[in-house]
Amino acid sequence: MVDSLQKVRPGNIPSSRIGHGNVTQLERLYEVNKKTRLMDMLEQIITMTQCMLNAEAASILLFRDNDHELYFEVTSGPVGKALRQVKLNTQYGIAGQVVRTGKPLIVNDVTRSANFHKVIDDTTGFKTKSLVCAPLGVHRKTLGVIEVLNKRGGSVFGEEDMESVVSVANTAAMAIENTRLHQTVLDAYKDTVSALAAAIDAKDLYMRGHSQRVKEYSLEAGAVLRLSTEEMETLEYAAILHDIGKIAIDSVILNKPGPLTPGEWEIIRAHSSIGAELLREIPFLEKAAELVLNHHEKFDGTGYPSGVKGDEIPMGARLIAVAEAFDTMTTDSSYRGALSIERAIKELNDCTGSQFCPAAVKAFITGLHLDASGK
Repeated sequence: MVDSLQKVRPGNIPSSRIGHGNVTQLERLYEVNKKTRLMDMLEQIITMTQCMLNAEAASILLFRDNDHELYFEVTSGPVGKALRQVKLNTQYGIAGQVVRTGKPLIVNDVTRSANFHKVIDDTTGFKTKSLVCAPLGVHRKTLGVIEVLNKRGGSVFGEEDMESVVSVANTAAMAIENTRLHQTVLDAYKDTVSALAAAIDAKDLYMRGHSQRVKEYSLEAGAVLRLSTEEMETLEYAAILHDIGKIAIDSVILNKPGPLTPGEWEIIRAHSSIGAELLREIPFLEKAAELVLNHHEKFDGTGYPSGVKGDEIPMGARLIAVAEAFDTMTTDSSYRGALSIERAIKELNDCTGSQFCPAAVKAFITGLHLDASGK
């Protein structure tokens, strides 16, 4: 069987196989998925607002790279898709006026407003007759505006309509700000986790880059299995921190040049349990702890620490087990050279059903081949 506890060092595996570009795309994909969930919620908000005010259309416009240009991020109505390509300078238009003053505004006849920016109607073919616009403000900061256009039935927008739009704007602004703050904190967590993983690898002379590669291989396989965004996040943390328990193991044992004694093997095998206990103390890593705990379990139940088998082992842990074994085999060790990629894949296939989960091995190999082909 493949021994994924062998001491390894970066060796003969080509950089193209490590998959940095492909994994970067995967990470971007599920970051985009998070943003998509926010956009879905905002779309529901403006659709409900449009219906509540009996209007023809509604939009949320947000700042992106600067505080001078607004973009139509979420739209409803007949020309919503066309608006996605439009940006507004805040020096012009009714939306710009609302941003500059920080106050909501009702305009029931846009032809009488000197601030109405007709170029958008000319671009989209939509005819704006009336609108109510409110700023998306939070913590004395304006994120953008919400607009509701054209009261149906020939009626006009009133103060109650404006109060409703202001209430919606406040809710939307908080949702946007909370999502952005969460992402800022998440990015800081990821930087810290990556630094911690590098420190763990540095304890072992032959382990440099191992945790990063295991993370990358695991994410490629997870993408093949179409894991959810949350599952991919958990897998990312668990894979890069799968060896965190080794932080409690003496470097003398980790770097011992000769064979380990049975007692030393027991110490090393404790790293998965130690790592899981460490991660359980950190709220956002609790789910990752279960994958770390189980990443040395074997599909036939002969692994450790608990001897669970088959579907009792979390899928993320099964993926990490395959990724770690492959990285171990395809890098040099203190006592043998790296195996070729083809030989390593044969070893994985030979151990499928006993050491490794068949679905995990298939997903790993598929991900590896997709990365090699550049797709």
